[in-house]
Amino acid sequence: MKKVLLALLVSLGLQTQAQQPAPYFCCDSITYWTDQGQGFNIGLDTSNIVHNPDSIEVWWAVCTNGMCYSGDGMYDYFPQVTIYDTLKVAYDVYLYENGVAEVCSREDWLIFDGTNWVLYNMNTVGINELEFTWEDDGIIYDMVGRKLIEVKVGQMYIRNNKKYIRVK
Repeated sequence: MKKVLLALLVSLGLQTQAQQPAPYFCCDSITYWTDQGQGFNIGLDTSNIVHNPDSIEVWWAVCTNGMCYSGDGMYDYFPQVTIYDTLKVAYDVYLYENGVAEVCSREDWLIFDGTNWVLYNMNTVGINELEFTWEDDGIIYDMVGRKLIEVKVGQMYIRNNKKYIRVK
């Protein structure tokens, strides 16, 4: 009897879970577009979203030369931006479906290439080595690089870029 009751409870639980489908969102399918007209026009492209959410909220931030401007909606216009600016464009998209919300956020750097706004690659392209000039200052250091006032017998130390061990 206990096994039958347990099987019945498990099947009811599985059926209850199956009746509540989880909403499916896909932040990777959201992109934005820009227009090279006067100022900076930007809009959200949701044509690749698999599901149709109940509602969408969009919050924009466009930063240039230390100033940031905010906007909202599927489309926005920033007249303060010129084609000579390097832009940091950020958005938060809130997708709502069946009482569940998903937030998609993104930040990009854009520059104007003469025709269009394009992604600005911020990858490191080179590292310059530091030039270090050593001076023989006579200061005594331990092996960790801390300055010492006195050195104990048997202790290793560094003076003028050379290692020593005190024996007397």
